[in-house]
Amino acid sequence: MPQQHTLASEVSATGVALHSGVRVQITLKSAPPGTGIIFRRVDLNPPQDIPAKAELVKETRLATTLVLGGAKVATVEHLLAACVGCGIDNAIVELDNLEVPIMDGSSAPFVFLIEQAGAVAQDAPRRYIEVLTPVRVEMGDKFAELLPNPHFEVDFTIDFSHPAIPDDQCHVKMKLDDADFLSHISRARTFGFAYEVETLRSIGLAQGGSMENAIVLDEYKVLNREGLRFADELARHKVLDAVGDLFLLGHRVRAKYHAFKSGHELNNRLCLALQAQPEAWRFTT
Repeated sequence: MPQQHTLASEVSATGVALHSGVRVQITLKSAPPGTGIIFRRVDLNPPQDIPAKAELVKETRLATTLVLGGAKVATVEHLLAACVGCGIDNAIVELDNLEVPIMDGSSAPFVFLIEQAGAVAQDAPRRYIEVLTPVRVEMGDKFAELLPNPHFEVDFTIDFSHPAIPDDQCHVKMKLDDADFLSHISRARTFGFAYEVETLRSIGLAQGGSMENAIVLDEYKVLNREGLRFADELARHKVLDAVGDLFLLGHRVRAKYHAFKSGHELNNRLCLALQAQPEAWRFTT
């Protein structure tokens, strides 16, 4: 029976926040069984804990942001996805500012940190959410759904009608266990379009964005000198986001995640819809 895991030691790093542009120190610490992932704003007096829970998501434009009382923590999805891929169930994530640093725009730097810290098994079984009946949410032509399946599987399609994103690179379908995530998904970076940058910065977003931490496209091509890490890196990154967003349910999911043009808002609506239908799922070890 799989056990819950936490970090074997403490590990820290610093980086720039994607949207606020501030410098942030992040420290990952161990936590007892059943804790889940807790974000702790140590810059506040007193420090404020914000649990990684779907019902605390209050902002979803270009990132997933948790809010509790007067405290918030933004851009949590890449770190949460790394926790899933590395098998971490319980951890305290200390931050000295309001946003998780973007690092290189993927989950890979967080995977590296977790591997540096090491993982240790705990004396408690890991519980999974097993989906029993389909749960679906829609927004216009977009949708996301969870379907009964014995293991976690993804079937995700993006649609940007862009010359650098051909149709045959817009679809990811695969069984996604931890090893698959680390090998095929964790290095996929976030992305954006050059024509949006001025507008985003005018409303306080993408202040720390650069080609060091995101794929940037103009009207015709990828601008990053090194190009893409995978031909379908953009679609893979959307899968990465979904893995992190779904972990806000507090447990790994045993289901098929099927989506078309989904993003943080629709992923969160899917989590809340599942929680609102207790007959559609059960806990299993």
